[in-house]
Amino acid sequence: MAEIRAYRPSDLDDLYHICLATGASGADASNLYQDPKLVGHVFAAPYGRLSPESALVVEDDEGVGGYIVGVADTSAFEARLEADWWPALRETYADPKGPGASLGWDDRMRRYINRPPKAPPEVVEPFPAHLHIDMLPRLQGRGFGKALIDRWLGLIQAMGARGVHLGVGETNARAVRFYQAYGFQRLELPQYPGALWFTTTLDDEPRGPA
Repeated sequence: MAEIRAYRPSDLDDLYHICLATGASGADASNLYQDPKLVGHVFAAPYGRLSPESALVVEDDEGVGGYIVGVADTSAFEARLEADWWPALRETYADPKGPGASLGWDDRMRRYINRPPKAPPEVVEPFPAHLHIDMLPRLQGRGFGKALIDRWLGLIQAMGARGVHLGVGETNARAVRFYQAYGFQRLELPQYPGALWFTTTLDDEPRGPA
């Protein structure tokens, strides 16, 4: 048995663990990072700390095995990260030298912490909300991904969002198939090589309980 529930502060370590365990285009990235928390510092933990009200987890008898995190206003969240999240991390993680293409896994995350990219305006303006969803293999293929997104979209719609986007690496074939099957529309942005963007519009009808 498994259930979807609201995020709790005690789930933070699970966010870090799951983010690392799915951090290589959906596969385990534990052997790729010397610092196991780096990828979670970027893609998971700030949501649990700064926007816990828009985070959900799925938990079974083995513990938390998946999550969905995100925000209703990406631009506002980027500003919040710059004020309240990145400064403390920059004291620990210096900006590595060299071009991004030559950096290893840890240094790519250090570069991200020191020079976080902003979401493209052509994505954010029509689709201001965004999400990240990750799930351990034991929960995959059982309908929990769809259920998490269904519930999260209702949650974020209740917060006033009317459009949602997400980014995924083009090598993550499983995720691409999942988002397409769910009904997200691919937004073609050839000026961002290696990244794929998916979007959905939220209508005025409520999507169910948040």
